[in-house]
Amino acid sequence: MAQLKDDCFAFGDSLIPFDDAMAELAARLTTVVDTETVPLVEAAGRVLADDLISERNVPPHDNSAVDGYAVFFNDLDPDAETSLPVTGRVAAGHPLGRDARPGEAVQIFTGAPMPDGMDTVFMEEDCIRDGDQVVLPKGLKQGSNRRFAGEDVKTGDVVVSKGTRLRPQEIGLAASIGRHDVGVFKQLRVAVFSTGDEVRDPSGDAPAGCIFDANRYAVMAMLERLGVAVTDLGILSDDKTAIASALHMAAADHHVLMTSGGVSAGEEDHVKAAVETLGSIHFWRLAIKPGRPIALGQIGDAAFVGLPGNPVAAMVTFLMIAQPMLRRLAGETNYRAARLKVATDFAYKKKAGRREWVRVALGSDGNGTPLLSKHHSSGAGILTSMAGADGLAEIGEDIERLEAGARVTYIPFSGLISG
Repeated sequence: MAQLKDDCFAFGDSLIPFDDAMAELAARLTTVVDTETVPLVEAAGRVLADDLISERNVPPHDNSAVDGYAVFFNDLDPDAETSLPVTGRVAAGHPLGRDARPGEAVQIFTGAPMPDGMDTVFMEEDCIRDGDQVVLPKGLKQGSNRRFAGEDVKTGDVVVSKGTRLRPQEIGLAASIGRHDVGVFKQLRVAVFSTGDEVRDPSGDAPAGCIFDANRYAVMAMLERLGVAVTDLGILSDDKTAIASALHMAAADHHVLMTSGGVSAGEEDHVKAAVETLGSIHFWRLAIKPGRPIALGQIGDAAFVGLPGNPVAAMVTFLMIAQPMLRRLAGETNYRAARLKVATDFAYKKKAGRREWVRVALGSDGNGTPLLSKHHSSGAGILTSMAGADGLAEIGEDIERLEAGARVTYIPFSGLISG
């Protein structure tokens, strides 16, 4: 297993622009998981460990794109219909079995291999069959309805690059070149926990003054969509010794330790002190909203991620900061969430020099043009605003005021919260 560099999260104390922080993160982090070979049927959602190179052409031979009749183009009368004898039949998986001869037509079906030398296929519905003869219309171009060997993939092509998370389309592509197993990175192992004497698991009761633990469940759900192996450490008591003991044990067999809240300088925030007794911790002061400084650190070979305590801030900083980091550690390099330019139906004011992510729903105006609507509540603790949104509108650092109708960058949750 590769190791994190010492102090790879030490960025200093100055306020960091978001893009600069993410570029530093990409430069400093490396894959920390080993590789394994898995059957193709189990590879969906896994990250490819080596370039997938084809050892064959796809399709492997010239074939027909339609049901019809294969002919030699030079046998056709360019000015009139052509009548040719039908001397053979070729179906998919059943070649003609002999050399084709000029002056004949062969009935052929979609996907069937083209007889050697024949170069053009007429669609069956355009032809007139008369016993053993077929009448072919004039005007068809040479090579029509013929697919070429290697038209999709050629021998030696890199069909999927290392670092790609395998979707159904990549799985199908791997199967098309004859791969029944693939080399992938092993799953990143992430331990998740919460702290706080007031925090209760939703499986029980929440007495007066207590709250249910929404953050841990939201974070674990996002992690599972990433395909990582999640260990739920539950809720740790507000005790530095107990927290340090749990972190020490988890660091031995996990790549990442993750929590939300509990890392400030308050007397009851024991996570920061516990991490510092075992390793190092740094606070990124990012110019973003929602979110206060995110805590990143290291215990042995394990990375520590301390997300903000407010649920919206925890989810947004996970999606925009922690998620790219986790993907990088898991070997994924070909990832970027979709970003679209969409107009808003709202005006918006913000501080210059700060990047903000606004929770929005995607709708349309009276003409069907996409339009973003801002959720009525923007508080970092209003989790219903995340449930009621379709994604985030990203407002850049250089913008202080938006007028309704302005086009902004829209990041759909469908691309962010996915594997």
